[in-house]
Amino acid sequence: MRIIVGLGNPGSTYIATRHNIGFDTITRISDEYDIPLDFKKHKALCGKGIIKGEKVLLVQPQTFMNLSGECVRELIDYYKITPNDLIIIYDDISLEVGQLRIRPMGSAGGHNGIKNIIANLGTQEFPRIKIGVGEKPKEWELKDYVLGRFLKEEEPIIRETLDRASKACTVLIKEGIDAAMNEFNRKLQNK
Repeated sequence: MRIIVGLGNPGSTYIATRHNIGFDTITRISDEYDIPLDFKKHKALCGKGIIKGEKVLLVQPQTFMNLSGECVRELIDYYKITPNDLIIIYDDISLEVGQLRIRPMGSAGGHNGIKNIIANLGTQEFPRIKIGVGEKPKEWELKDYVLGRFLKEEEPIIRETLDRASKACTVLIKEGIDAAMNEFNRKLQNK
C-alpha cells in the first residue's frame, strides 16, 4: 500500500492558494483515478482506491500545515507501513511556478509542514514531490505570499502542473523513484 499525502490547510479561506498545491494535487489524482475523498480518519480527509494495481490511500491532512506530521504519524502507525511507502506532495518557493522536483529524502528546506513530518517520524527519508510555486517577491511577507493565490497568467501552468504531478505519482508507484526523478526532474521548457 502507498499513502499519498498532499499538504495544505483545511477550510475555504485556503482553497487554491500556493500553500495548498498539495491538496489540489490530491484532488486531481482523486478525479483522475475515480477515488472519492469520502471519509475522515487520522485527522485527515481520505480516499481508498487503486492506481496501476497498487492499493493507495489519498490523504489531505486537516491539522493545518504546521501540524501535518501528526496526521502522517497516525497513518504510518495504523497501516503499519514504512516512511518509504509515503509520497508527500507540497509547495516549494525555491522552484519556479510549475516545476516539479522529486526526491527520495531530504531536509525540510524551511517548509514547516515537512519540518513537522520529520519531527514526528524521526527521519527525513520519505519520498516527496515538490511543486514550484515561485519565489516570493522581495516586498512580500512569506506567509502572505504562500497563502495567496496564483496570478491569472500562472493558472494554465498550474493546471498542467497538477496533471504532471498526478502522472509523477503514477510513475513513482509503478516504476520507482529513480524513473520518476528521471522523467519529471527537469526545468520547464519554454513553449
